[in-house]
Amino acid sequence: MNKESKIYVAGHRGLVGSAIVRNLNEKGYNNIIARTHKELDLINQEQVRKFFEEESPEYVFLAAAKVGGINANNTYPADFIYDNLQIQNNVIKAAHDYKITKLLFLGSTCIYPKLAPQPIKEEYLLSGYLEPTNEAYAIAKIAGLKMCQYFKRQYGDNFISCMPTNLYGPNDNFDLNNSHVLPALIRKFHEAKVNNLSQVEIWGTGKPLREFLYVDDMADACVFLMENYDGEEHVNVGTGQEVSIRELAQLIKEVVGFDGDMMFNTNMPDGTLRKLTDVSNLHRLGWRHKMDLRYGIRLAYEWFREERSILKIE
Repeated sequence: MNKESKIYVAGHRGLVGSAIVRNLNEKGYNNIIARTHKELDLINQEQVRKFFEEESPEYVFLAAAKVGGINANNTYPADFIYDNLQIQNNVIKAAHDYKITKLLFLGSTCIYPKLAPQPIKEEYLLSGYLEPTNEAYAIAKIAGLKMCQYFKRQYGDNFISCMPTNLYGPNDNFDLNNSHVLPALIRKFHEAKVNNLSQVEIWGTGKPLREFLYVDDMADACVFLMENYDGEEHVNVGTGQEVSIRELAQLIKEVVGFDGDMMFNTNMPDGTLRKLTDVSNLHRLGWRHKMDLRYGIRLAYEWFREERSILKIE
């Protein structure tokens, strides 16, 4: 890419897309185009093709997706697989047909088998069965990754993919019905603090181990890969460091300043007990994360407090 390249960020209002826009702007890429869902429905093939024909983007960051936590994935699997497949199919095919220069597809580490060896290498994809609680979303993301590989293999399109670990930060989803664990815990501890509650309920046993990457680090990795990587193999993006849900909850409790107790509801599912990415390929390419987890949580909590009126949260 050069500073004048026309860049389309699909999903620019979301957690990852908004961070990619921030990162591009900071690096002097100012010819960025974006559309809201109301302006461009990526599920609608005709609208997508018209957009590519009229705008002729050179580079595409495909960060648009229907996302949610365990509860949302369990409750709406048909919506998750259909919406994500439609978005991916429409954008990737249009990118091919209108001969863009390069596309980066963003997946998720939930694509890996439930019992994959740890830490998870890229080569473990499709080596076992998936975690049932987010299988529909994972299948859609695997399809998107494979589409990029096959279009590259058959047509020579410069389509690449990266698989981020659990992300958090500004513009995250704090809805307790469909958010991921870290933003959900931020909201729970905040509401318990302001309402003087004695305890916070946390789903599961607290034993599962997870990896968390600040979204601005993720955005920096995406721009780095767009500038420096052209391989067919997808690339894991993460910290290579893990923390238990219990330790995460304790950390968030301290950052928020909640003085009560934590109650673990063991009737709720844990999901995969351990999920840590092997990021050695990304390190070999020359990129490493920068944000410390505690400081990143503090920044995410500050954003939540500043924006909660917009989020319609007391």
